[in-house]
This record gives sequence, structure tokens and C-alpha cells, in this order.
Amino acid sequence: MKLSQLMVDVSPLRTSPEFRTVFIARLVSVFGLGFAAVALPLQVYQLTGSSLAVATVHTTSALSVLAGTLVGGALADRGDRRRLIVLGRGSAVVGFGALAANTLLLDQPWLWVIYAAAAFNGFFGSFSAVALQAAAPGFVPRSKLPAAGALLALNGELGAVLAPALGGSVIALWGMGANYTVTAALSLVTTALVWRLPRLEAGGDAGRQPFPAALREGAAFAVRHRVVGPLLLLGLVQMLFAAPTVLVPEFTDKVLGGGEALVGLLYTAPAAGALLGSLTSGWAGRARRTGTALLASVALCGLAVASLGLSSWAPAAFAFLALLGLGQVVGEILRYGLLQSHTPDRLRGRVNAVWTAQATVGDSTGALTLGALAPLVGAAGALLAGGALTVACTAAAAALFAGLRTARVLTEPEHSAP
Repeated sequence: MKLSQLMVDVSPLRTSPEFRTVFIARLVSVFGLGFAAVALPLQVYQLTGSSLAVATVHTTSALSVLAGTLVGGALADRGDRRRLIVLGRGSAVVGFGALAANTLLLDQPWLWVIYAAAAFNGFFGSFSAVALQAAAPGFVPRSKLPAAGALLALNGELGAVLAPALGGSVIALWGMGANYTVTAALSLVTTALVWRLPRLEAGGDAGRQPFPAALREGAAFAVRHRVVGPLLLLGLVQMLFAAPTVLVPEFTDKVLGGGEALVGLLYTAPAAGALLGSLTSGWAGRARRTGTALLASVALCGLAVASLGLSSWAPAAFAFLALLGLGQVVGEILRYGLLQSHTPDRLRGRVNAVWTAQATVGDSTGALTLGALAPLVGAAGALLAGGALTVACTAAAAALFAGLRTARVLTEPEHSAP
């Protein structure tokens, strides 16, 4: 394979003005959210000195995201998705503006405002996220869906690597209020960008269905479809057993014998691997057995986690975590292409909502699963068990779900029954 075929395919940016707008808007948004991800927990801790209070604001935001995702997914299949995207991004200007005012105008910021803003931003911000997920596949040919997924993953990884460090630097140099002000300004830029999109009318009859019935239809399709259902199940397995970051501090302390600096370094490893995976994802659009490649990527994640549990050398631990990040982003790219091409446009909002809700719940549940296992068998044992379970469940999925094993990205709409 030529090097040019290996590198990320940027043709969706060249050929689709709408996708280019979405890409830039999402990149700006990811940076803004990365700034806020540093500021919110830090400010709550400074005000309360309580890690429980920090966890509570995180939980408040996560529950709001979950609720907003389900509501936004149904709304995204009812009318103009552009309006929903603009509403979601515009609400972020209000939410982060309130946080800036709460910080800059008061001697002692009000804690309840921080919690309220976290809930507000989580709920309405989810509207734009799920509507963008539903609309973006319509901007590129179906054959370019893996390339579009790779580009969206790439700007997410760039934001994950750079935004927290930049956000922390802004706080250190100019204070918490400046961080929120910059975040509100970036949200305003994002709103202006998505305002330029054309009307994005959803197809189908979701607008004529009662709201609960529309939600049930989307969930039923996601669960019963021969590709989408196993796809979501496989993603849940990966999040439950192959999400080791919660154990990194204990593993570093008790197995590697390192301190805070090594913990920070190991936390960057998955992002480094994911960035490499995104940059070398050009092959994904040409994969003939996309489902098989996805199964292999999830198995790779399991092997990386199990190998991490067996390692006692810091460079090896970094390498295995980077390998995990690479496997995760490759799986994300392939999953994006399969999910979007096998889901009818009229259902994309609700199916993407199920996907996002699963990720929100799965991440938290996975952290609890490995965190609860660690006191029983140690951090290394929990990692080994989680990785082994991931590989075993992936092998079972490959054996049980022929539809997933043979799945490919569809270049024409699917007309057969699920």
C-alpha cells in the first residue's frame, strides 16, 4: 500500500462545502469544550475543596447530556436539523456567558450557578451534537463515510490533546473568568459557522408520531437491525471492559512505582495513539470487510488492555495505552461508516441518540466495573481480566453475528428488511 493511500483521506473537505463547515465548527467547539472541561472541575474544587462536589458536577452534566441526547435525537428526525444545531450551539453562548459573569462579577462565585450551567449546557449542547451526527452523512457520498468519520475523529483528538493544556494555561495567566469568556466566544464562532448551513430537513414521518412512539421506533431499529444492533452491543462491551484510564493512578503507583508526572504521561498515551490512527486511516474507506476489521480493532483494544495488566515497565505501559488509543479510533471510524450507511436518514437522529447515550452510560459503567474489580484482584489483575473479557466477547460476537462479521459500508440505501 502506498503512503498516500495510508494517510487520512481529506477529500470530503475538498468536495463538500457543508462538510467543511461542519468540520471547522466542530473543531472550534471541541476546543471550547476542552477549555470548559478544565475550568468546571477546577473551579468547583477551589470553591468547595471536595472531590465529591467535583464528581457531582460531572454527574449532573452527564445526566443532562443523556436526557438531551434522547430528546434531541427525536427532534432531529422531526424537522430542520440546522435549526436544532444552531439552537444547541447558541445555548452554549448563554451557558458559558453565565459562568463568565458568575466568576467575573461576584467576589465569591455562586456554586448553584455552576451546577445549573453544567446542566443547561449538557442538555441543550446535546441537541447540536446529535443533530450534527444525523446531518453530516448527507454531506458526503456513502463511499466516503469512513473518511468523514476519520476527519471528525481527527479534530476530536486534536482538541483532546491540545485544548485542556491551553485552557489550563489561560486560567494560570488570566484567571477562570477569562477561560469562560474565551469558551463563550468560541461558542459564538461555532454558532455563526453552523448558521451558514442550508436547511437540513429530516425525511420520514417522525414529526407526525407521538414523541414516545418516535423514541421507541428508533430504539427498536437500533436493537433489531442485523448490523446496527450487534454494532452497538460490541461498542458496549468495549466500553465496559476495555476502558482502563480509571485504574491508571493506582497501576502507576503500585505496579510501575511512578508518581504524578508518569500518571500524566500515561494519560496522554491513548490520545497519541488515536491521533496516529486518525492520520493513517486512509485504508478504512477501501476496506472490503468493514465488519471484520471492526471486530479486529476491538480485539486489539482487549489485547492492549490485557498486555498493560501484564507489564511492569513504564515505556511498555505507554506503548500499550497508545495501542489502545489506536484501536479505539480505528473502531470509531469503522463504526461510524457502518452505522450511518445502514441507518435510514429518517431514523438517523434517534439511532445516533441511542449510540451517544450508550457511550455516555457505558463510559461511566465501565469505570465502575474495573474500579470495583481492582480492590479484589489489584489494578493489574483488573486490567488483565478486562482485556481478556473484551477479547472473549469479541470472539463470541464474531461467531454469533454473521451480519456484523460480513458487514460493509453501503454505497446505496438499504431496502431490505432489518
